[in-house]
Amino acid sequence: MSMIFYDKLIILNGLDKKLKKMVTSNDELQELWTAIEEIMHHRVMGCVLDKLPQHHHEEFLNKFQSSPHDEKLLGYLKEKIDGDIEDIIKKEVKLLHKEILSELKTKKK
Repeated sequence: MSMIFYDKLIILNGLDKKLKKMVTSNDELQELWTAIEEIMHHRVMGCVLDKLPQHHHEEFLNKFQSSPHDEKLLGYLKEKIDGDIEDIIKKEVKLLHKEILSELKTKKK
C-alpha cells in the first residue's frame, strides 16, 4: 500500500509474527496484510471524519484525494479538530490491533 499521512502513527507490534505462524504461503500473508491495511484505513478515516466538523469534510477529502501522503494533512486536522488527532488515531489503531490479535487467537484454537 502507498504511504498515507497517518502512517507514522501506526504501530502493530507482534502482528507480523502471529500472522506468519497462521499462514502457509507468502501469498496468504500478503492477502491478510492487504485486508488489515484496508480495515485500518477505513477505521482511521472514519475516526478522523467523526472528529472533524462536517463542514470541513469535503475540503479534507479533496486534500486527501489529491495528496494522501502529505503529512501536512495532520496539521490541517490539528487546526480543525478539538483534541489531539494524533492521539485519537493512535488509540483507534491500538484498539483495532487488540481486536485483530483477539481474532487471531480465536482462529488459532
